[in-house]
Amino acid sequence: MKILRSALCLASVCVASVAHGQSTLTLYGVMDNGIEFQNGGAGSAVRAVSSGLFATVYGLRGAEDLGGGTILNFTLEQGFSGETGAATVATAAFNRLAWIGIAGTYGEFRLGRQKKPEYLFLNAQMDPTAVKSFASPINNFQDPTVRANNAITYFSPTIMGLTAQVMVAMRDSTTKPQNGLELYNGVLRYLNGPFHAVIGYEQWGSATGTTLQRVFRSGVSYDFGHLRLYAAFESEKLSNHTEDLDIYALSASYAFNPANFLSVLYGYAHDKTGQGNNAQQLGTIYEYFFSKRTILYAAGGVIQNRNYADFTLDGTQYSGIAGAPGGYAKAVILGMTHKF
Repeated sequence: MKILRSALCLASVCVASVAHGQSTLTLYGVMDNGIEFQNGGAGSAVRAVSSGLFATVYGLRGAEDLGGGTILNFTLEQGFSGETGAATVATAAFNRLAWIGIAGTYGEFRLGRQKKPEYLFLNAQMDPTAVKSFASPINNFQDPTVRANNAITYFSPTIMGLTAQVMVAMRDSTTKPQNGLELYNGVLRYLNGPFHAVIGYEQWGSATGTTLQRVFRSGVSYDFGHLRLYAAFESEKLSNHTEDLDIYALSASYAFNPANFLSVLYGYAHDKTGQGNNAQQLGTIYEYFFSKRTILYAAGGVIQNRNYADFTLDGTQYSGIAGAPGGYAKAVILGMTHKF
């Protein structure tokens, strides 16, 4: 990939230069490839996929100590296919993340394309997969976008286990009207030993400014040692009344030992538009850690759609096979991921 070669060259130049100052630059990434069988209800396929559990990405992460406890940092990240090498978005050099920020005892500010706080800080508390892979009902049932352009974000310091994050995103020439805010997003996260609780709200305006999407999410989890239990709730509404969906999820993960993890997940999507387009899913995922960086995983999922519901089984960075309204969607995958 031309982009990857350019990034590697840039990394080598920067690594050489930062040796003389209080700066760091890290090239990082994830490779995740697998073989999947999926039947969406209207057809089936056996296919090679990338990003079945973790998004396949590479990126640059840097920081500079400005003194007085203030740090300037940035992240650039691009998604790509580990099967073909093609960029996820061919027209974007860094389609996933492109932000610069400043952090200190007061917290952190970031500017640029970022993951929304509602997904950056809530997902890990919503289910054992952190809302990744088709094993996660929340991943398959939810509709909101995960990232925002032109975003301004503030992350508060953690005080007695409580952290707050707030984001606003500005409109530009691609989103009309061209002035004003496109979205705002706020999150509270509370971590106290084995008990974790999160709550978040987002309001997003369509590109034309004619429709608003409102999303409320909450989740709790508790660690009993080898066993961790999760409960989550999500509500999505569109101002034009074409979407009014509640998602309920219960899940658990069990560590047999430091290398073997099994998770079971259940989710129910309740359509409140009066159409009865409900759905439920059962998912499971087994993870074997060869090391801290390398994981072999196997996952399965079944969605039962009702009436005209046509939810499908989505990977972390790819879409599932289109299904038949009211049909069953089924999938299994065997994959491996390596982080560097």
